Amino acid sequence: MALADLERAERGYLVNHDDWNEDIAHEIAAEEGLDLSDLSFKVLNFLRDEYINNNGNQPNERNMVKALKNDWPSSLSTKDLYTLFPKGPAKQAGKIAGLPETKRKGGY
Repeated sequence: MALADLERAERGYLVNHDDWNEDIAHEIAAEEGLDLSDLSFKVLNFLRDEYINNNGNQPNERNMVKALKNDWPSSLSTKDLYTLFPKGPAKQAGKIAGLPETKRKGGY
């Protein structure tokens, strides 16, 4: 199924996170002007795992760095996450990961 066939909220977030797959992630990323890398998918899969398996948890950047630092090829900083997702790692990566829009302040 293509992104155009899926139900999306007003700001482009998927309504049903189960509709997500890596092809959909690439389509959403293209809309955002991004090319996804293996590191991007580390972040996306981490966010999906947290949301699906941890009671809807959507971590902020600080918690993302803390959780991912041991699985990163070099030292990881918030700046690295912003390099991958310049409009905000929590919001933009969450959108590309097919998750609902976080209600946390900030973002775009």
